[in-house]
Amino acid sequence: MSPRLIAVIAFVAVVSGAAASVITWIVIQPPAAPVSASGAAGTSSSSDQEQRQHREQFFGGNPDRDIRGGQEMKPRW
Repeated sequence: MSPRLIAVIAFVAVVSGAAASVITWIVIQPPAAPVSASGAAGTSSSSDQEQRQHREQFFGGNPDRDIRGGQEMKPRW
């Protein structure tokens, strides 16, 4: 192998490694938290409240609903 070919292969390896590192950093990096103008911790935004309400509706269920009257699963043994 010629020294020039080895240098080109090494350069391509370094560039592709750097590109992979940058892409990984962008994908893994958590989103930045919004900073309020006053510098104090602000109240939760409407989107946070909507997300919390949606999560409670989805996972919380209806407490007034009777779920014990239905068919129960039997073990498979």
